[in-house]
Amino acid sequence: MTRSDFLSLGGFPFLLALTAMTQPDIEPETFLFADDGKIPNSKYPLLLYRKVFQATGSVGALGMEERFAVNNWTNFWRDGVFPYHHYHSITHEVLGVYSGSALLQLGGEKGQKVRVQAGDVIVIPAGVGHKKLESSADFGVMGAYPDGRNYDLLRGEPGERPQADKNIAAVPLPATDPLLGKEGGVTEFWK
Repeated sequence: MTRSDFLSLGGFPFLLALTAMTQPDIEPETFLFADDGKIPNSKYPLLLYRKVFQATGSVGALGMEERFAVNNWTNFWRDGVFPYHHYHSITHEVLGVYSGSALLQLGGEKGQKVRVQAGDVIVIPAGVGHKKLESSADFGVMGAYPDGRNYDLLRGEPGERPQADKNIAAVPLPATDPLLGKEGGVTEFWK
């Protein structure tokens, strides 16, 4: 489904009905990771919302984009997750899994392996490492950033810090959660 198809079907309310969240009271799983010397991680927890979107494929991706845009998380992309540890020092990130499944390593080498699948949403604080270990052939993920911020790509290489630490400390807290808006999620867990 293209954006023009989406608009011809009535726009946002129609698509939201197709991609409706599956639970009225959504509580994320939370993960905290310590600085491992290479990956700085964060004092804020990574949030993982399980199976919150019903639609998959391009309709699911479009629904996630629309939902995140309403909550001011934009600068979208669609692709996968890099197969090496990396993090962002100048912004937080949301990942929406719109097809397939993957095993991710979160928090660097000393972090945690977590399986994600279509319908899951991951909110990653600036500095938290993430890497794809394996995935289904149809794995698809989209990403966005609060206030449409730009992003950088750091890999825990020598020389990145202390500048990366300064960058992370300067990243503002988002005013909204990409999924829940002003009530819950990052506004509750990242105080």
